[in-house]
Amino acid sequence: MRTVKILCVAFSLAITGRAAAQETTIAIHWDKTLRVSNTTPTLQVVYNPMLRENSPIFKGTFGALKDLGASYVRYVPWFPYPRAAVAELKAPTSSQTFWDFSYADPAMAAVMQAQEGRSVVINFSTTPAWMWKTEKPVAVDSDPDLVNWNYNQGRELVDTTGRQVADYYARLIGWYTQGGFTDELGKLHSSGHHYTIDYWEVLNEPDLEHNITPQAYTRLYDAIVTAMHKVSPSTKFTGISVAYEHNPEWFEYFLNPANHRPGIPLDAISYHFYGRPTIINLPISNYQYSFFDQANAFLDRVRYIEAIRKRLSPATMTQINEIGNILLDQDYKGVIPPTYWNLAGAMYAYLYLELTKIGVDVVGESQLVGYPTQFPDVSMMNWKSAKPNARYWVLKLLHDNLGPGDELKGGSGGSESIVAQAFATKKGRRLLLINKYDRDEAIKLPDGAQWISYVDESTGDGPAATRPVAGGRITLKPYTVAIVEFN
Repeated sequence: MRTVKILCVAFSLAITGRAAAQETTIAIHWDKTLRVSNTTPTLQVVYNPMLRENSPIFKGTFGALKDLGASYVRYVPWFPYPRAAVAELKAPTSSQTFWDFSYADPAMAAVMQAQEGRSVVINFSTTPAWMWKTEKPVAVDSDPDLVNWNYNQGRELVDTTGRQVADYYARLIGWYTQGGFTDELGKLHSSGHHYTIDYWEVLNEPDLEHNITPQAYTRLYDAIVTAMHKVSPSTKFTGISVAYEHNPEWFEYFLNPANHRPGIPLDAISYHFYGRPTIINLPISNYQYSFFDQANAFLDRVRYIEAIRKRLSPATMTQINEIGNILLDQDYKGVIPPTYWNLAGAMYAYLYLELTKIGVDVVGESQLVGYPTQFPDVSMMNWKSAKPNARYWVLKLLHDNLGPGDELKGGSGGSESIVAQAFATKKGRRLLLINKYDRDEAIKLPDGAQWISYVDESTGDGPAATRPVAGGRITLKPYTVAIVEFN
């Protein structure tokens, strides 16, 4: 997640209600395999007060997470809520330590319970502010639910060796995996937690949070991983986690084993993408062009990064674990048109497909819960009704039908608006269809199409609808994501 400020000039440019183009004919070559997928669709969960047990959407949110059944779910207790994100808000003295998990534990427990043993990527990304050199002590509000955008301060650690931060994270993972830890004064703190943490992601968006260099991050990563691995030997680690993938130096430096201590694992890297309007306050239909143009530019950068990874550290997996759209809080003053969720869902489905073709391992949608004052435009839950919105249902449609081991099949067809890809899966033959634009699209399918399941403007906050395919022809509404089943 990130804080974004963009200044734009607003003007009106409406392209809505476009008529359907000529019928698109899809052909599939089931005997031709283009590649085998190794890609998992999933999501991230970012801590905010809506994840607390007293939240009106708590039950619906974690019910949706459990029902999704995804692997590699990323959980990030984030710095705007330091009482839940930081377990030691005050520096220890010669006689006292200040460890406190009372706000961190409940949401962590809810995530782990909802996952029921499926893999997680945990990222307590926020280091205690007192470990950084700041002009004055960083204040923490007594109300845990108040947003504190100023908590992350400082660009240089007090302990430049990284040992202090590393010891903090070693105790943190001990709390959650080993039942507790011994603090700085030799006192035992017992938690009773013995979670399996498959991956621990080291910091979040370090290019923004503390603005550290690739070299400084790599040194800190090595120190943290060394300390944590001693406590939890089975945990793997995800590195980099940058907000902006434009700087290849991050990947060239971090992925070079020569720049790390001997024996440091390079299990995975991660980075993020958000589509944004180029001009604010326009009809939603106008955003489709900037969103998909930016997605295509991002895909070119992914291909470049993958070339670096394969050259320097080919065994390292890639987790692109924040994908979404940011309208900016001023857009619609928090009232977001329902069709926006369909457009954002279509963009995620498009990136999932294209990243599958590239060979990215994990494609994570951002984020389970956002709400006014905290990135409402990336939410997958309706914070008023406690129901998942179309972005969630698109992810569930993909998750329930597609995944690692699927064979991507050859074919032809599609159009400027329609993206089509056939898969041979363990469940049978499937065709993924995505309508990127704000117009109805008529499609002629190959023989054998039986059922279509789809998320569009008519399904609202409900699950994908399913109906039989009649006569081999269908019409997709704007921003539809659909799966067609073949006999």
